[in-house]
Amino acid sequence: MSWSCSWASYIRLSGATRLLLTVVAVGVLVSTATAQVYHWVDDQGVIHYTTGIESVPERYRDSARSMASSPLDAPAPDSSAPARAGTAVIPFVAGRPIIVAARINGAGPVTLVLDTGADRTMVAPAALARIGIPAPSLYQAEIRGVTGTTQADVISVDSLEVGNARAGPLAIVAHDADLPEADGLLGRDFLSLFSVAIDARASVVTLEPN
Repeated sequence: MSWSCSWASYIRLSGATRLLLTVVAVGVLVSTATAQVYHWVDDQGVIHYTTGIESVPERYRDSARSMASSPLDAPAPDSSAPARAGTAVIPFVAGRPIIVAARINGAGPVTLVLDTGADRTMVAPAALARIGIPAPSLYQAEIRGVTGTTQADVISVDSLEVGNARAGPLAIVAHDADLPEADGLLGRDFLSLFSVAIDARASVVTLEPN
């Protein structure tokens, strides 16, 4: 089983509406639920990420690009699909990672880098302990980075909230990615449940339930 994730997604402006995502990728071995995520750009230059080609407006479907996701090959925290609700509007600064304040099981916040390249959300064990989240392991993930290989626990959480956007249950990775500005990464396990619009002109990201 395999999972690819990126350490960070950086936002830069080139002109008024052009957005560049620079992703530094590493390999991670862990299971992840299948979710076909599509990337498309509207007439105003706003970049969207959404699950399912049917969620892309018909006029943009020919230019929509699918983003690879890994197959499900290990137990999920719940047999049903995660529920999702609410909308979040997240401001960001051009040239910096998109940082969000997230709550886990109603506790927090923890700071996470919004990363459309990460299949699973990753949170440092110290951050989980700080907000009183127990970490019983569902299974182990083997994480391979430039400095070598390490083991990490995959844990089940009842809910993950960013603003008013809420989803759960989810399986997240308890691992310290050594990010200088955040406690971890907000991955596609959460983001794929929402339509993600990145507006470079307004410097905001909007999450709306699919």
